[in-house]
Amino acid sequence: MKISVGIGGYTTGDTREMEAYVGAADQLGVDSVWSAEAWAHDAVTSLAYLAATTKRIKLGSGIMQISARVPSMTAMTAMSLHDLSGGRFMLGLGASGPQVVEGLQGVPYRAPLTRLKETVEICRMAFAGDKLRYDGKHHILPRPGGEAKPMRLGTKPADIPIYLATLGPKSLEYTGAAADGWLGHSFSPDHPEALIDFVFAGAAKAGRDPREIDIWVPVGILVGENVEELIASRKPEIAFSCGAMGSADTNFYLDAYARAGYADDAKAIQRLWFEGKRKEAVARVPDAMVTEFAAIGTAEMVAERLQKYRDVGVTTLSLRIEGKTLSDRIALLEQAVDLVRAL
Repeated sequence: MKISVGIGGYTTGDTREMEAYVGAADQLGVDSVWSAEAWAHDAVTSLAYLAATTKRIKLGSGIMQISARVPSMTAMTAMSLHDLSGGRFMLGLGASGPQVVEGLQGVPYRAPLTRLKETVEICRMAFAGDKLRYDGKHHILPRPGGEAKPMRLGTKPADIPIYLATLGPKSLEYTGAAADGWLGHSFSPDHPEALIDFVFAGAAKAGRDPREIDIWVPVGILVGENVEELIASRKPEIAFSCGAMGSADTNFYLDAYARAGYADDAKAIQRLWFEGKRKEAVARVPDAMVTEFAAIGTAEMVAERLQKYRDVGVTTLSLRIEGKTLSDRIALLEQAVDLVRAL
């Protein structure tokens, strides 16, 4: 399995610490680093910075939100990062959720899968060096009735892999049919039927070999003897996903937990979160919702758990590494890399 790490997220971070952490990952031979984009740092700027400070590690946007940029700008940004990094960039796209799309970007959150498809198709046209002629439901290039004419980007054609962050059944099938890779979330190797099986089904319908698709999933790594304490430390993240990463009607993270058999738990956690009872929401997270979606425990327990990810078809593990200090994070990263390679 390939190994990746992540940066960014919901809060701003220390640039020098990010540089040191990713630099250590680069030296350790980690395959890729992916930058998150929620409501703090964007997914692009940090990658441009890292393109200059790293040598071999691949750089992925995890994700660029499709509603935050028109497709042609998404393609231009991808081409810029491709050139700046010497061809190391991978384009990760996703529809995000209604709270961010409508609350932060002021764009209606409707037909997200159709918008995603149109963005992918326009980006592929741009990467191929074609003139951008497109007649979609949400994007029309060039706009009719004016002075516009079809244009192509003033860059050389490039082969840029496209990864899609999807969680709903139909969007997962589209990922299997059209993408180079899947950026997973809320994934458990105990329940591949909740997510991966849809990706593989989409590939089969499109006549693709599922092995062509890079199955990328995050896994929280915590190594130690006090397993109960380690489990407790991960519960706030799950409560946040169920309560804050969507509205009462639309939360793809919650839906993924539900398809894995935790519908009642996820809804109860969400309800407590919406009522402002954050501590109670965290306490409501059952231990299994932590242990089945992460690799936690002694080194032997973690190694056994990581093997399960490999067995169900995961090809890239995105290691979620936490620590009180940068040195702690790098030390745990080194240990986790050794455990994955030992597989």
